[in-house]
Amino acid sequence: MSANGSPSGKQPTATYDSAFLRACRREPVPHTPVWFMRQAGRSLPEYRKVREGVGMLDSCMRPDLVTEITLQPVRRHGVDAAIFFSDIVVPLKAIGVDLDIKPGVGPVVQHPIRTRADLAQLRDLTPEDVPYVTEAIGLLTAELGATPLIGFAGAPFTLASYLVEGGPSRTYENAKAMMYGDPELWADLLDRLAEITSAFLKVQIEAGASAVQLFDSWAGALAPVDYRRSVLPASAKVFRAVESYGVPRIHFGVGTGELLGLMGEAGADVVGVDWRVPLDEAARRVGPGKALQGNLDPTVLFAPRTAVEAKTREVLDSAASLEGHVFNLGHGVMPSTDPDALTRLVEYVHTQTAR
Repeated sequence: MSANGSPSGKQPTATYDSAFLRACRREPVPHTPVWFMRQAGRSLPEYRKVREGVGMLDSCMRPDLVTEITLQPVRRHGVDAAIFFSDIVVPLKAIGVDLDIKPGVGPVVQHPIRTRADLAQLRDLTPEDVPYVTEAIGLLTAELGATPLIGFAGAPFTLASYLVEGGPSRTYENAKAMMYGDPELWADLLDRLAEITSAFLKVQIEAGASAVQLFDSWAGALAPVDYRRSVLPASAKVFRAVESYGVPRIHFGVGTGELLGLMGEAGADVVGVDWRVPLDEAARRVGPGKALQGNLDPTVLFAPRTAVEAKTREVLDSAASLEGHVFNLGHGVMPSTDPDALTRLVEYVHTQTAR
């Protein structure tokens, strides 16, 4: 199947003509499709209830929980796509990296990668390492019907940052020290992570995911020259690895206004934009041939309804001339967001953009 054509040799799937996939392919849509990063999560009371007493990584490895959590925002908000509930470090955990997700902290790696010998932690990932992913996606696609499921993975740079730093960082001094000081080791690390990420995305696509998103959450910490030289090759390898499946590929990072053109160059069909750059300007930076995703500031949802609608209207107006637009926030839903504000936002976008 081509990202811009019909499935080759197959009848169209139930999701093929969905508004979300049509927008990703830059085709006419009945309305602008909407989904939210972190739409399944702490903003929902039903999520908090099913997660009681269950660790984050454990919840990602239980197909019953993954299915329920992924479906919750689809039921509540009426979004146009579901995103698979998981975490970017799941494939690393699956191949034996000693890590955990600490509440209030994030992923913490027991033995950070600082030397060439440390690369031994990173073996190849196989479908047998993540049977719970295949099972959960099978359950989800049966429930979702015509609603597409988005698979996802962490991009090599962001995964490398966690692995080298040993956990979250604001400065990335260890990761950047390796990138600048031992470029060969850095390149080998990112290449190995590209292989693992590609395998993880293939598992999701083969199980039934209709699109995939590569999260390069921390890429905004890089200058364009460093991104092009030290990061883009690995991200491009991931996008090439899944190109033959024909599913739309989305690329997203935070604070990446100066990198938007390069992120599109890496091979994505859709480039995610945070709230710092208007979509019409983002389109100029990315260039033709790409759809855009975004980009309402998540904090707008704490404002009164009239203000939310006014800011949403600004995003929609900025997107009016785009080849394809998927409405989203400029980053993930914040935990204390009122779920009803999200439901109203979906309805507002659908109503305002109905063709």
